[in-house]
This record gives sequence, C-alpha cells and structure tokens, in this order.
Amino acid sequence: MPVLHNRVSNEELKARMLAETEPRTTVSFYHYFRLDDPQIFRDALYIAFSHVKVFGRVYIAREGINAQVSVPDSHFEDFRRALFGSHPALDGIRLNIALEDDGKSFWVLRMKVRDRIVADGIDDASFDPTQVGQYLKAEEVNRMADDPDTLFVDMRNHYEYEVGHFENAIEVPSDTFREQLPMAVDMLADARDKNIVMYCTGGIRCEKASAYMLHHGFRNVYHVEGGIIEYVRQAKANGLPLRFIGKNFVFDERMGERVSEDVIAHCHQCGEPCDVHVNCKNQGCHLLFIQCPTCAEKYEGCCSAVCQDEIRLPLEEQRQRRKNREINMKIFNKSKGLLNTTLGIPAPEEKK
Repeated sequence: MPVLHNRVSNEELKARMLAETEPRTTVSFYHYFRLDDPQIFRDALYIAFSHVKVFGRVYIAREGINAQVSVPDSHFEDFRRALFGSHPALDGIRLNIALEDDGKSFWVLRMKVRDRIVADGIDDASFDPTQVGQYLKAEEVNRMADDPDTLFVDMRNHYEYEVGHFENAIEVPSDTFREQLPMAVDMLADARDKNIVMYCTGGIRCEKASAYMLHHGFRNVYHVEGGIIEYVRQAKANGLPLRFIGKNFVFDERMGERVSEDVIAHCHQCGEPCDVHVNCKNQGCHLLFIQCPTCAEKYEGCCSAVCQDEIRLPLEEQRQRRKNREINMKIFNKSKGLLNTTLGIPAPEEKK
C-alpha cells in the first residue's frame, strides 16, 4: 500500500533538501473547479507528485486546488504531465514560475483537503466564484494604472503590501482574506462608477475577490491575470515598465522576490529602510516581522529584548515556558500592533 503522507522529521528533510545538488524550480498554480471527492483526488495526486520528488504545499477542496511547489528540473515535464492528467479541468492550466529562485523553497510535500482552497468566510449560497471580473494582461495593467478613473486594490495581507505593491494601490488593512472581502465592499462603496482592478500574489485571491465584488453590485471589475508573479513575467518579457514597486512577498523559505530596487518598508525596531522579513529566533514567539541587519545583531535575531532574554535561558527552561504559551502565526502589523501575543512592541516612528 502506498504511503500517503510524510514519515520523516522536518529537520532531516530540510537537511536533505539543502544537500541536494540538482536544480529545482518553484511553481505556484491554482484553479477553481468542481471536485466531487477531494480525498480520492488528493491521494492520487500525492502519489504522482511523490514519484517525481515534488516538495511544497497543496490545498484541495470541492472548489478546486491551490499549490506552491518545488520541482526537480529533471522531472519538470513529468510533473506537468502528472498535474495536467490528474483531472480534465487541470489540463493546460497556467503555472506561475517564481521570479527569483534558488531551488530551496520547500523540503517536504504537504497535501491537505480543506473546506476551501482559500479561507473566505463566505456562507452565501447564491455566491458563484466562477463569475469573475475581466482578466488583465501586463500591458492592460499598465494602461489602466495611468487611468484616473481606475482604482487598484491589493487583496493581500498587510505584511505583503508593506514591502511591495502597485503604485498608488489601496490597501485593505487586514491580515485575513475573510475580513478583507466585506471591508473592500465597504471601502469602495462610493467608487462604484470607477474601474476596480484587484490583484494578489498569484491570482487566487483577486479572482475570488472580483467575483465577490460583482456579486455585490460592482460592474467594472478587473483582476490581474496570474497576479503579481505573472504580471512581472509578462512585463519583463515584453520590455514594459514595471508599475509594481518593492518586493513580492512569498510564502516559503525565501519570504520575498525582488521586483524593483525600491525599498518601501522600514525596520520594525528602528525605522530604517528595510524590507527583509524574518521570524523571531525565540521559538516561543516566532513573530514574523521586518528587521534590519543592525537590529538583527543588536537583538540576536529576536523581535524584542524580552525574547532576547528568553533565548539566553537554558533550553529546558525555554521549553517549560513554551508549554503554557499558545504559539500561532504572529504578525507585526503597524496598523494593529502585535497580533496574537502578549509581548507588546510599539510601532516605531518611520524616518522621513
């Protein structure tokens, strides 16, 4: 009977990945389509991907698939055949190739069945996610970026927007997609006569967001085809000016792809220009935040002096402290402060 999940420790798998010499390509893809039995589909795809040594994160639901994976270059065509042949709806879907890639983005294959491929909080039975806005290619994006009757709306999280976004784009200030959808409707209530261009990293959020806006009566709704990743690829391939500034945040070990040389974010500890995301070295905290090299040295990779003191404790004492502490994904958000933790870090004053 085939193994349908990983049985090796994360530490060993990461060490194996780092020791690999074969080049890999990081790819993301998604597609909304109807799956009658997501579990059966998941198990078959897991076996197929495992055979060609695919690593990464794959979510499957009745509404479709969402994935970010790392594929050995020697097996890339095998991977394409396995994916395209797994379901008629997936034959020939767009694959977004990473903008920057050292092949070290993932070290294990995790494939999960979920209620939704992106958590949206929508419980309206009349909502149809297939009724989406108009797709925009890079040339059309640039043309609309110069149109005063067009608004660009960023449907990513705050920490993604903070390090990079389209020029003059509107941030929907939340760290969950389920909160952003109704917020976007409210924020744009007085702009129903405008062109609304929605975008995200790879297209999955903005495609559903465009359907949500249409569902709520907006008429001129567009979304960037393939998200930021595909926009940058098309713009570079066609020699177009890039209207996206800064970095494109990615959800793997790289934590970002450089799009332009602009550094539009600031260190969360001192306020100096910086757009490097890190996780706090204190395993009892693991806060995602922006830290410059000077503060990284000063705080030993920690988000605060509190965490710095804690990592200096004996390992057993650190473990005891973590036992009664809830450890979730913690994000430093300047508009909200520090989320999901009792360690309060005030937002620094940005230097002009």
